[in-house]
Amino acid sequence: MIENLRTILIALTERLGDEMPSSALAYGLSLAERAQARVTVQAVSVRLVLPHAWISRFVGMVVAAENRRLRELAQEVAERAWGDAAAAGILCRAEAEHLSYDRLLARFAGEGRLHDLAVIDAEPRALTGDRGLIETLLFESGRPLIVVPPGCATFTVRRILVAWDGSAQAARALRDALPFLRQADIVEIVAVTGEKDLSGSVPGVEAAPGLAHHGVAVTVTDLPAADGDVAGTLRRHATATGADMVVMGAFVHSLLRETVLGGVTQEMLRACPVPLLMAH
Repeated sequence: MIENLRTILIALTERLGDEMPSSALAYGLSLAERAQARVTVQAVSVRLVLPHAWISRFVGMVVAAENRRLRELAQEVAERAWGDAAAAGILCRAEAEHLSYDRLLARFAGEGRLHDLAVIDAEPRALTGDRGLIETLLFESGRPLIVVPPGCATFTVRRILVAWDGSAQAARALRDALPFLRQADIVEIVAVTGEKDLSGSVPGVEAAPGLAHHGVAVTVTDLPAADGDVAGTLRRHATATGADMVVMGAFVHSLLRETVLGGVTQEMLRACPVPLLMAH
C-alpha cells in the first residue's frame, strides 16, 4: 500500500475524433489498486455557447445537437470508467460534466482540493483546453498532479527521476512525491546545469540526507544542459535510465514568461516519455 494516498481524482476530457483510450484512466485505476485508494472520475466536455443572441435558428439547432452529443459522450465515458473500476474492485464515483469552459475549470479546481492527487492525460499541443486544465489543477488545487503520456497504462515506480533546481517548487514536488519515492528501488536526483544560475539554490546533494531520514536511498547526478535544452536533457536521461516517473516543480518562472518564451514546464508537458508528477 502507498502511504497517505487515499483519494485520487482522474480527470478525463472529451477529445473530438480521438479513438485512443485514456491513459490517465488506466494508469489512475492501476495506481488506485496499488494504493487501495478511492477514485473519483470526472468525464468532462465543454458546452458550446453561442457568441450572441442574433444567430440563425439553423445554427442554434446545430449547436444544441452538438451539445447533446458531447453530453452523452461524457456520460458514456463516465459509465465505462465506473465499470472498469468496479471490475478491478476499486471504490469509484464517476461523474459526467458538461459545462462552459470557465465553470469547468472552477469545478475541477474545487474537486482537486478534495483529493490527495489528480491524474490527467498529457496533451502534446501547446495551446489547448487540456493545457488550461493542467495549469488550473497545478495552481488552484494545492495538490500534486500526475500527467500521463499516451500508451502508459500501468502504474509502476521502480525507478524515479527527480528534476532538481533547488527552487521552492522543486522542494514541494519532492515532498509530495514521498509516498512514491518510498516505493521505488532507485531514486535519482538530477540537476541540469548551464541553463540558469544555480549558485544561490540548494544543491541536489543537500536534499539527499533529508530523503534518507524518510527511508529513501538516492543518488545525485549533475548533467550539463545540451545546447541549453534542460527539458530535452531530462527527457533523454529518463529514457536512457529506464525511469518510470519524473518528479519536478512546475512553473518556476512566471506563467506568462513560460507561455511566451517556452520553458522547462511547457516542454516537459509537451513531450515527456513517462508519467510526470508535478507540484507548484
